[in-house]
Amino acid sequence: MVELIQIEWCGFCIVQRKILEYSGKPFKVKNIPTTDRSYIWKITRNRYYQVPVIKDGKNVIFETSNESQIIAKYIDVKFNLGLFPKKFAGLQNLIWRHIENDVAIICAKLNDIYFEEFVPKNERLLYLRHKERKYGIGCIEEWKIEQQALLMELEKLLWYYEQMLSERNFLLDERPVFIDFDLYGILGMFLFTNHYKLPSAHNRLIEWHKRMDSIKLI
Repeated sequence: MVELIQIEWCGFCIVQRKILEYSGKPFKVKNIPTTDRSYIWKITRNRYYQVPVIKDGKNVIFETSNESQIIAKYIDVKFNLGLFPKKFAGLQNLIWRHIENDVAIICAKLNDIYFEEFVPKNERLLYLRHKERKYGIGCIEEWKIEQQALLMELEKLLWYYEQMLSERNFLLDERPVFIDFDLYGILGMFLFTNHYKLPSAHNRLIEWHKRMDSIKLI
């Protein structure tokens, strides 16, 4: 059985979890502390420490770059999901770069404003240290001050996806492809704390999100 090793609120983990749910096949989930990646380091034979990772029997699947999508493609092939159709080759690559860079960084900052609500108390110091080493001392306090500006920027970025849904139920077709799951997962990080909702101006995106909530492979 496939096992997903994840941090629950990580958008990139939510992407793979949703794809596995969509497959309809049984799978296991192993949550690890955000401050301790030793399990991943062990099963990848000292080659990787990020999340998510997929363990499928003796196979351990992880990304080789920020843009490789090896995990999603592995699940896609294993369960014949059709998430990477040839007709959208190249186009999906361009769009997921926008999702995983521009959209994801804002969603992560807005999520981190409330990190004390979901990061266990004994992990918060190292979690904060990690963020401040990456973004600078006091970064989370800065994001709190900038919260409304970040929300406005996210609304602008999501307008592209609102437009893509003007004549179809999913972003590129009448059935979901990889970027639907990618955007759903990254927005899952944004929505994780229940402090936010999708922008009310984006009606089609809201309806798309409801479809993705309950989507099943037919």
